[in-house]
Amino acid sequence: MASMGNIHGSWSAGLRDAEATKEAVMLGTIRACSHDHSSAAGRSFPERRLHVVDIENLAAAKIPGLSQIREVQYCYAEHLTFRAFDQVVIASSHLALLNAALGWPHARYRVRSGRNGADLELLDVLLREDVAARFTHVAIGSGDGVFAVAAASLAATGVCVTVVSHRNSLSARLKLAACEVIYLDPQPPAATAF
Repeated sequence: MASMGNIHGSWSAGLRDAEATKEAVMLGTIRACSHDHSSAAGRSFPERRLHVVDIENLAAAKIPGLSQIREVQYCYAEHLTFRAFDQVVIASSHLALLNAALGWPHARYRVRSGRNGADLELLDVLLREDVAARFTHVAIGSGDGVFAVAAASLAATGVCVTVVSHRNSLSARLKLAACEVIYLDPQPPAATAF
């Protein structure tokens, strides 16, 4: 019969082996995702995108309904891939918060009512949360020109800025500040010459 010391010793060794295997898998996953991106502080971190979404702007409604938000999320996801380390921040007024949370789950929600409330909440994230040190890419889900300065500032630090918008509501200033523009609406048909 095995002594208690031997049983405890084998259990501890097995636990250490399991922990070492778990750590190796985690490090392997991080290394596989890492492309040696460096922040302004010189740290390396995995490729990661921050999605800031003005849901009212993309839904083209002051108070978007649940089905409108789900449609925007579906269309957005068709154009941009969500990676494991990505973060989504959705801003809206208090009147649209419940539909935003139900229609686009697993996001971080910011709420501010009043004129440009959602824009101001997203600008607060972009300007005050050290985004350039934490993310390699930023996707701005809005066409509002108020984001142009933040987009240009992020691009100047080496962050790739993608703007996701509708063609008819994209500010020219924001378009110029972006590295890439993705339109949620289809390309209009080309005029035929007669």
